[in-house]
Amino acid sequence: MPAKKVSSRLVIDASVARAAGDKDAKHEKSKSCRDFLRQVMAISYQIVMTPELKAEWDKHKSVFAQRWLASMVAKKKLAYYGEIPQQEELWQKIVMAIDGEKDRKAMEKDFLLLTAALATDKTVISLDEKVRKMFDQAAEQVGELTAIVWVNPTQETEQAIDWLENGAKPDKERRLGFRE
Repeated sequence: MPAKKVSSRLVIDASVARAAGDKDAKHEKSKSCRDFLRQVMAISYQIVMTPELKAEWDKHKSVFAQRWLASMVAKKKLAYYGEIPQQEELWQKIVMAIDGEKDRKAMEKDFLLLTAALATDKTVISLDEKVRKMFDQAAEQVGELTAIVWVNPTQETEQAIDWLENGAKPDKERRLGFRE
């Protein structure tokens, strides 16, 4: 009997959980996040969770995201990692590649997304475009970051749901540090 294929694992930032609205949501950001999370479940992806990510989700998730996460757990679509490599050496490389304390603090807060992604399928889903841009710039000097795919479900040009439906492939233009 062939081995069971493991679903792709996505690191989903609490920013998506916070923004996801219920069926009556009117704001485009709320609808985009809700529809994205629904597709994650419908297509059978897994959500990556670490103790740090769980704490962020617990603090920020919407009512819709709370129910969605409970359904993901019930369907065994939550990939929980109690411990992942801390990537201290990688963090030091990033610190050397960035300008300013303000950038460092913002990036340090979201570095947990990258460590979880690097330990799994190298995919981050987040609304934070400022931090994305900072990591993208750091990737010019820190090659390890170029393995990370970063998708924002509220950016219409990214066609995030189509991307999910087509297998969430690590397209080069979605990777940190990509330049044409």
